[in-house]
Amino acid sequence: MSPSFLQAQVPALSVLGKTWTQRTAATLPSLALAQRLSLDPLVASILTNRGIGPDEAPAFLEPKLRDAMPDPFVLKDMDVVVKRLKQALDRGERIMIFADYDVDGATSSALLSQVLKSLGAKVDVYIPDRLKEGYGPNVPAMEAFHTKGVQLIITLDCGTNAFGPLLRAKELGMDVIVIDHHEAEPLLPEAVGIINPNRLDMEKSDLCQLAAVGVCFITLVAFFSHLRTEGFARPLPSLLNWLDLVALGTVCDVMRLQGLNRAFVAQGLKVMAARQNVGLCALMDVGGLREKPSAYHLGFVLGPRINAGGRVGEASLGTRLLTTEDPLDAKNLAMRLDQLNKERQALEEEALADALTQAYSQSDKRCLVVASPHWHPGIIGIVAGRLKEQFHKPVFALSFWSSPEDGKGSGRSVPGICLGSLVHAAKQKGLILGGGGHAMAAGLSLTEAQLAPFQAFLEERLVALGDEQIPTLTYDGFLPLEGAHLSLLETLALLEPYGQGNPSPRFVLTDISVKKAFPMGQNHLKCTLVNQHGKELEGVAFRCLDTALGVQLLKGTEPYHLLGSLKKNTWQGQDKPQFVIEDAVSARYGNWVKEPLTQDLAS
Repeated sequence: MSPSFLQAQVPALSVLGKTWTQRTAATLPSLALAQRLSLDPLVASILTNRGIGPDEAPAFLEPKLRDAMPDPFVLKDMDVVVKRLKQALDRGERIMIFADYDVDGATSSALLSQVLKSLGAKVDVYIPDRLKEGYGPNVPAMEAFHTKGVQLIITLDCGTNAFGPLLRAKELGMDVIVIDHHEAEPLLPEAVGIINPNRLDMEKSDLCQLAAVGVCFITLVAFFSHLRTEGFARPLPSLLNWLDLVALGTVCDVMRLQGLNRAFVAQGLKVMAARQNVGLCALMDVGGLREKPSAYHLGFVLGPRINAGGRVGEASLGTRLLTTEDPLDAKNLAMRLDQLNKERQALEEEALADALTQAYSQSDKRCLVVASPHWHPGIIGIVAGRLKEQFHKPVFALSFWSSPEDGKGSGRSVPGICLGSLVHAAKQKGLILGGGGHAMAAGLSLTEAQLAPFQAFLEERLVALGDEQIPTLTYDGFLPLEGAHLSLLETLALLEPYGQGNPSPRFVLTDISVKKAFPMGQNHLKCTLVNQHGKELEGVAFRCLDTALGVQLLKGTEPYHLLGSLKKNTWQGQDKPQFVIEDAVSARYGNWVKEPLTQDLAS
């Protein structure tokens, strides 16, 4: 059972002001699951805690694409889109792919362009400049495509709300196909077809959780089906060869790793491990990734480097890296992206210091809105994400870099608050110039004069939702320090890939002394964890030095109960367990009833 003081939900006991809640499951269903599927009791207990029973567990533990893939023609406009794509191939039309400048856009454009080229299509890719053009299709780009003889435009990870630019494309005689996943408005722009599971004229389904690259993959599955029906002369390549791109875009766009997304990532990681993509191989080498890639590496090693091109460099670098077949070109592109990522980190740290000062002055607000004319627009999304993690509230970070009349904003949300809907509502009320997004992230444009009314609107809407939620960390059980070994990690590996919707299992270590704590890198901390019997374990805490957690760990003056996850740390060819600390509670509070998740954990 959970400790008594945690059951009382007293947030002040956590140094980060959070409540801790243990996932609990009935013992009998857990044991039944273990026996039925011959699972380790620990894995069975965690699955049961997360609501995964005997019927769902096989697909969860061994996700197969053929079992998870729906009929792609359930998506509206799919039939007309695949016919228009076939027409473009038959006529030898010039196709222009217009994609977003983030990882989802880069992977989507790399996937679609490579597949279409393998079928003999004439395809070019255009990634807009973040500073000069902003997000999504724009009229000048449409007019430029027309002068180049483009007949078909395909927008990826954008376009659902691009009414003016798509109308201009139609006026110029060009057809447009939209493949997107962002929240839609009741009315849709002029297009041959809009493939978007988040259209309001479609029933909500698990497909709403797909990244744009996932929607793109499903569209290609439908397209290949249509080509086979029509007796297409060329041999069709295996779409499975590009699942590494689908996995990368899905993880980096923070989609829920359940159902089809889980199959995409699980199978995509296998493709990536084979190192078939020349650009990804070069990027893994630059990032020092020698081991088998995991979802963590996609989100924190590869993704930030690809994103750096669109944030502070040349927007097309990511797509070029993912599509090149020249190893030397790939190496140069990877090194350039790595350098841009370092520049991005420096800009981010400078902006974050200013943003934190503003955020602390808004402690009574439901939504934090921070802004500056000095922040590079390419890093505001990261700043919003960092603030959201620290303050556990929705955050909008805005930059008036170019002018007070041309502010760019990026938002990050917490569970239960859909930013995309809020931005659309603000747009309909005339409070912002434009914007869109989905549940957890959104983008917008506005003037400096609109800033205060927009913030007031957000506050009014969020207050109407009810009482503010106290941030909660859930954990899966108690772990004796003696149980933190590599064999436990091997057992837990059955639950991978981890990510949104399927977090790494969290455990609580009790009565732990923190020794030899020292800063590591820019804002991290490394230490040695020691229990009452003198057993030691390496500990690490990320981005904590400027938080109450970092302060307390550096002091090391009293025992703590620590919440976090167990990871494998590989250094100089040696593997050892490492505990990643997320939060702490002073051991002098409360009487813990320490029942391990299973008996195995106590051994």
